[in-house]
Amino acid sequence: MKLAPALLVAAAVAIAGCGGSSGRSSSSSTSSSTSTAGASATTAAVNPGPPRVHLAAGFRLSSPAFRVGGSIPRVYTCDGRGTSLPLRWSGVPRATKELVLVMRDPDAPGGSFVHWALAGISPATQGFPAAGVTGQIVAGRNSAGSLGYTGPCPPKGAAAHDYVLTLIALASASGLRPGFTPGQLRSRALGIATLIGTYARS
Repeated sequence: MKLAPALLVAAAVAIAGCGGSSGRSSSSSTSSSTSTAGASATTAAVNPGPPRVHLAAGFRLSSPAFRVGGSIPRVYTCDGRGTSLPLRWSGVPRATKELVLVMRDPDAPGGSFVHWALAGISPATQGFPAAGVTGQIVAGRNSAGSLGYTGPCPPKGAAAHDYVLTLIALASASGLRPGFTPGQLRSRALGIATLIGTYARS
């Protein structure tokens, strides 16, 4: 099914974590490489099953802390210091005016849980160091009720949860303010890149 450009951001929110148990399949579908996106929003498509958006290759999201589909180190979780994840990206579409980042746990018992939401990221940046989010970036509200990052914290003894990070390249400024939620994002997307990590607590 083809998505109109105006609906692409909604698809990005879906990628970032619909509730339910589809996280395992979503991880396996992207484990061979970082999910990619390009400048042509009209090439997006949503397939049956776990929500996925396919765009032209080029826009990539990764982390020096873990491999694609790999375990997120303890230091970035509720069992460690809860330091925000270091991230890197490349191939940002040329016309991008702003980047928005969303991190969700689609496997959370109460439904999709937002761990991190950031707006106002300059398209000239190439990533964040660990706990290094500064400047004019706008922090959204996570599902724990605070602004900024809250680390993975699945129930003890449960199977590993997937943590889906979605970086969205916008064609215009989002206008989002501190405390925003991902559902408030309405700007047209030029590209989407995703990265999945996992975490389990014994």
